[in-house]
Order: sequence, then C-alpha cells, then structure tokens
Amino acid sequence: MFDVHEALKKLVAREGSDLHLKANSPPFFRIRGELIPLDDEPVLTAEDTDTALRAVVPDENKQLEFDDENESDFSFEIPGVSRYRANAFRQRGLVSLAFRAIPQEIRSIEELQLPPVVRELAEEERGIILLTGTTGSGKSTTLSAIINHINENMSKHVVTIEDPIEFVHQDKRSAINQREVGMDTASFGRAMRRVLRQDPDVILIGEMRDEETVRAALSAAETGHLVLSTVHTMDASESINRILDFFPPHQHNQARSMIAGTLKGVISQRLVRSADGGRVAVCEILRMTGRVRDLIKDPAQMGKMGDVIFTGGYYGMQTFDQALFKHLKAKHISFDDALGAASSPHDFKLLVEADGKRGTTMEDVAEANAKAEGNGAVPSSAPSGPPTHMPSVPAPATGAPSVSVGPPAVESSSPPPPPVESAPPPDVAGAPGMPTRVAAMTGGVNGIPPLPSVPGGPVPPGLGS
Repeated sequence: MFDVHEALKKLVAREGSDLHLKANSPPFFRIRGELIPLDDEPVLTAEDTDTALRAVVPDENKQLEFDDENESDFSFEIPGVSRYRANAFRQRGLVSLAFRAIPQEIRSIEELQLPPVVRELAEEERGIILLTGTTGSGKSTTLSAIINHINENMSKHVVTIEDPIEFVHQDKRSAINQREVGMDTASFGRAMRRVLRQDPDVILIGEMRDEETVRAALSAAETGHLVLSTVHTMDASESINRILDFFPPHQHNQARSMIAGTLKGVISQRLVRSADGGRVAVCEILRMTGRVRDLIKDPAQMGKMGDVIFTGGYYGMQTFDQALFKHLKAKHISFDDALGAASSPHDFKLLVEADGKRGTTMEDVAEANAKAEGNGAVPSSAPSGPPTHMPSVPAPATGAPSVSVGPPAVESSSPPPPPVESAPPPDVAGAPGMPTRVAAMTGGVNGIPPLPSVPGGPVPPGLGS
C-alpha cells in the first residue's frame, strides 16, 4: 500500500519541491526543476490516489468541496518535517494530487540572493508592490522574505489573505494575522472588503484573481497602506497590462491613473539552474519614477517601458537579460542556462559581447578621459583634430604649396572692373542674360572686390536664379 506521508518525507530529504501522484503511473518528484519518476515505488492504482487524498485532507469541508467540485486547494503540515500546499483534482474520472513542499525556515532577502532594491521596496510606507512570474517561479518564497524583513525590522500590523496559507510567520517586531480563503474567509474579495477595518499597515493578497480584488487592493494602496500581491505574468510591462485587463475598456484610463498613482514596483521572477546544481532567482525590477508614471498613463508609450527599465539602473531597475548577465559574471549560472532563460537570446548574446553595455555612457567617457590624461594624450572632451565626419587632409610636405580647404581659386588675367556705383558691370563672356545679382557679384558691390572670372569660360553652373 502506498504511503503518501513517507513519500512526502522523502521529497524533503531529497531536497525536492513537488510530488505528483496519478493513477496508473509511478509517483514523480520535481528536483531542481526536473521531473523524476520514483523507480522504487510501484505504479499507483486509483485506490492509492483516493486513499492518499483522504489521508492528507485537513478537514471535512475540504473533502466536501472536492466531492462537489472535483478539485480543491489546501495546506497541511507533517510536524518536524515540512508544510505542504496541495491541489487535488480529477482527470479522466480518477483522483490526482500535486504537492508543493514549503520550507519551515523562512530565508532572508540576502540568502535568496535577491537584488538590494527588494529590501528598499519592502520598506515602503504605502503603495502597491507586485510579484510576478509563472507558477513555480518562487513568488511565494520572495513574498515570505519581504514579510520576514518587515517582521524583523519594523513594527507593523500585517494581514495576509492566502489560498492556502503557505509560509507561517511568528510575531517578532510586527504582529502578523494570516487568513486562509475557505477556512477564515469566503473569498479574496470579501476579505478585502473587511480588511481596512482591521487597522493594517501591510496587506498581503495571495493572488489578484478578479476585478473586485484588484479594485480593493488599489483603493487600499491609495488610502496609505502597503499592499503586496502576485500576478501570473512574464515581465513587468505585461503585469501592468494584466491589471488593466481586469477592468472594462471604458474604465482603462481611470485604471491607468490609479496604477500610476499607487504602484511602487514590480518584481518579475524566473528560476534558473545554478552552477552548484540548485536554482537561483533572476529578477526583472521596475520602480516607479516620473518617466514610468507617464508611460503607464499613455498606452501609446507602453512599448518604451523595456528601454526605461534597461537605462534605470540608478533607481535599481534591471531587465531580465541584465539580471542574467550579472549572475553570469558572478559565475552563479552557466552561459547556456542564461541563454535559455533570456527574454531575447539574440540581444542577450550582444549584451554579453558588449560586457553588459548597450551604448556609450558618461562613465565610459570619464574613464576614457582618465586613461588619456594618464598617457599624456588630449582628453576626448577637447578634440584636437577635425570632426570624424570630415575627411582628413594630409599635411603638405616642406616646400610644397599650401593646400586650402574649399572651392579652388580661379586665376584671372583681366583687371577687376570698377565698382557698380561708378560704372555698369561689364558683360561676362559665355553668360548672356545673367541675373542682376550674379552680375553684381561679378562686378563687386560697394567697394567689395569682385569675384574673379574665367577667361573665355562659362560661368560655373548653379549661379542662376
């Protein structure tokens, strides 16, 4: 008989993240991102999976929910081993289960190797911070690290609304109340309608699933609370569009204004295989600036968000490809794994070849000037030669005639005609009917010497009207 508790203990012992149970298949572990069948376990029967469900379901309500709806989410704990998040569902009429192991120890922002800007976002007083990424990208782990940072460093009242509760926090400097949908409240929307009466400083919403929850979250952020939540999107720009999708089209302008006024940052995550065999979180970071606020308000400008993130390093912003490059330089990941996780593999190759730079920066100019001064050369800020767009002219040899830049001089054998005031200009050979202004130039004006003429030749073309 299959023992689900023993299998879950093995999962933790082998440092796996997930256990999958399905009738007519062996159990599967997910270890370091790879799905591996358990060869030492027999193929499960329909009775095995049904018995496993009844062995771990926490209460009768969840069992009734599964019986009525054919699926259910819940969490439970094996004392001394770990907590687990579980999803039970039916496929082809048979029971299947997916378990996620939740570490009992909450890791810090530093231990997770998250960018320092994540700590700054955790210390915001108000606004909304979004954690985004695909399922299994480490969003819950990062959220727990942020809540733990608040708990250890600030005196706040934190209210979490989760489905189900994953990481359990013990009060340190802050007071933390954790509510589970289905057990402590009926839904995210109902919990959000009541949460503002609970005197919270920080509100964590496990997932934004509907317009009601999104509106309540934005309203809470507008009234001076710090709101943390997750969205299933691939990057920061897509996260903003995903929030807008919850609203009908005629309310998009209003929603854009609310997002621009409350959003503090977006942390988008992907997990990449690390050099030591584990996995490392790679984060794209968007922070609110005046430029970002303008882009959010103008849908025609949203396509520029990626460039703003790329050039926003001063504010702690970075794209996925920049984050991958940093981990690659630190030898946390291999080039092949980084290339496979890059948003644009071609652009990532160019970024690596350019040593992480897209163009010349002021720091590059300052560094070049410093090197030039050290070598006794003229700094680049004071160019000594002609502009690069002009062809260079070699210096004349000693004794050679000088070379002037411009149109060649034309020799004239005839004396210059008198000024216009004393006599009418003479005729110019080869140019009958020449316009007055050209004739005046030929004869000179107000004592200015006339242009030289070409004996017997035509006037250069292009001097007509």
